[in-house]
Amino acid sequence: MRHGYQNKRLGRPTAHREAMLRNMVTSLLKHEKIKTTDTKAKELRKLAEKMITLGKRGDLHARRQALAVIRERDVVEKVFGELSERYRERKGGYTRIIKAGFRVGDNAPESIIEFVRDQEEVKPKAKAAQEKA
Repeated sequence: MRHGYQNKRLGRPTAHREAMLRNMVTSLLKHEKIKTTDTKAKELRKLAEKMITLGKRGDLHARRQALAVIRERDVVEKVFGELSERYRERKGGYTRIIKAGFRVGDNAPESIIEFVRDQEEVKPKAKAAQEKA
């Protein structure tokens, strides 16, 4: 039975896996979209959603917890400012994983993980594109 196994090992020692996920969550929060393997994306989603939830909480303890994971201070500022306001009314599900085919070298299944945009944010862009056409 597999009781107590919360995370995948991803074929790496613990320190390497934790460092990799911290770097990936920092990149995801910074660029808001990254491409990686399916399994890494699913593990990354857990950590990224926790960081957004900490940003929504907004107190000093939450900021220190986020700084323990996120590698760049300006990214922490983005989480506690822009991203926490964007997802203030949303109760979870801040990310989406989109299948992106297979990697050329080893045929590993790849995915794009990105933040979900609300309809209010998407509509003005679509209207602007229609007006130009």
